Amino acid sequence: MTNSKSNTQTNGQQFTGKVAFIQGGSRGIGAAIAKRLAREGAAVAFTYASSADKAKEVAQAIEAAGGRALAIHADSSDEKAVRQAIQAAAKAYGGIDILVNNAGVLALAPLEDFKLEDFDRTIAVNVRSVFVAAQEAARHMGDGGRIITIGSTNADRMPFGGGSVYAMSKSAIVGLTKGLARDLGPRGITVNNVQPGPVDTDMNPANGDFAETLKGMMAIPRYGKDEEIASFVAYLAGPEAAYITGASLTIDGGFSA
Repeated sequence: MTNSKSNTQTNGQQFTGKVAFIQGGSRGIGAAIAKRLAREGAAVAFTYASSADKAKEVAQAIEAAGGRALAIHADSSDEKAVRQAIQAAAKAYGGIDILVNNAGVLALAPLEDFKLEDFDRTIAVNVRSVFVAAQEAARHMGDGGRIITIGSTNADRMPFGGGSVYAMSKSAIVGLTKGLARDLGPRGITVNNVQPGPVDTDMNPANGDFAETLKGMMAIPRYGKDEEIASFVAYLAGPEAAYITGASLTIDGGFSA
């Protein structure tokens, strides 16, 4: 991680002196991750595509708690925008120590009705942007950095029709994570994939149309909380997880059990 900053951990702030960049941090899991890492001392930069008001709220909440936050407008399907956002964060804070790829889109439709433009956007956001962000962040990251992608338990289990493209995009992250771990391992940079199950967010609310069906598929019959995913990410971003890399780690209440 960037060695121009202090690594001192005080009052449980394991990320004091570190810089975290979250791709997709204005809502749900991404916002929870931004707040968690900031609470533990990181200077946080995050992107948003359309939720400007929510992005402002997240940044203000972090700053009100004494942290540092930078909200950057960037569409994750736009390679240039992703690169420029990471460059801006690195320039503002002096480097990147932690990259969290959280941006994602979900398009569901029967095979015969699935639009090719939805296929292309799913790949652009869920897969290509992860590669682009990792490639760019690695240029601004010192030894011992962290790259964490928010995948999905649907990489392992897609129990209903219409989700083939989404499942494929999340399965691609499994392979990409393994490959990036090999590429960056010599620098002590770990690369891991967190695979949540149903989590109570705007995309998949706990009171939504599919909620009761999904709960019936789980060992723990409830939706996860975005703070629970954020705590897992904080562990993987911290010093205690330095020997974990190339892993796809499921946090899904037993959805895939």
